[in-house]
Amino acid sequence: MPRRLARALGWAAVLGGFYVFVYLPVAVLVLFSFQDGRLPVPPFNGPTLAWYGKVLGNGRLLEAAWNSVVVGVGSSMVATLLGFLAAYGLARHRVPGRRLIHAALVLPLTVSYLVIGLGLLVTFNAAGLPKSLLAVAIGHLVINLPLCFLVAAAQMGPAEARLEQAARDLGASEWQVLTRVALPLALPSLFAAFCLSFTLSWDEFVIAFLLTNFDVTLPVVIWSMLRTGLNPETNAAGTLVFAVSLLLVAGAELVLARRGRAAR
Repeated sequence: MPRRLARALGWAAVLGGFYVFVYLPVAVLVLFSFQDGRLPVPPFNGPTLAWYGKVLGNGRLLEAAWNSVVVGVGSSMVATLLGFLAAYGLARHRVPGRRLIHAALVLPLTVSYLVIGLGLLVTFNAAGLPKSLLAVAIGHLVINLPLCFLVAAAQMGPAEARLEQAARDLGASEWQVLTRVALPLALPSLFAAFCLSFTLSWDEFVIAFLLTNFDVTLPVVIWSMLRTGLNPETNAAGTLVFAVSLLLVAGAELVLARRGRAAR
């Protein structure tokens, strides 16, 4: 018992240290977004919602937030659709070079965002395409497609395959099997993939910074604000970005958890 207790305490200390290391900066960011003063440094004076009011009244921030929403929703919808179609095709059909295609789809996960952004910048310049939100959306599609593909592929198991085969035996065409059986069965996982994809797009900075000019996304505006120094307004903006990401990830996890319980 003493040995087990010591081991349990050791693991608790390691996990506690890990969580403190990860979440302490976030906690400090959130705390000093309520600072009743000009500088987000101790001692804490507050709380106050004045900085959140200033953020919500900042036209530049709101415009950038809307740009982030448009880019995130557009790129995530396309990535989710393409990821589902790719996963369905590889899981249900004999495709030549299946493993090679699978590896090519997952490969962007191993590539730095900086490399992807620079590569797209060079490609767009060579093609005569200007920097724009569309270019950012294409970049986010590149980084989000592998994630959506993996999430969709994980939900295409033997049980779903049997239901699809049953639909074919009852006279359904391939299009009907895809749209009336496979797609409805995959909807929870596709919703989770969309939420995770939007979360990555929502707070992505490197690609957005490289591929935009005048119309920018929210992380780029926050970065430009930080160049003038720290203040509680940037903390409040960062807290709102974090809150949106947290809600989307929690929603995706909830859907996947319900999906798992329903499957059991």
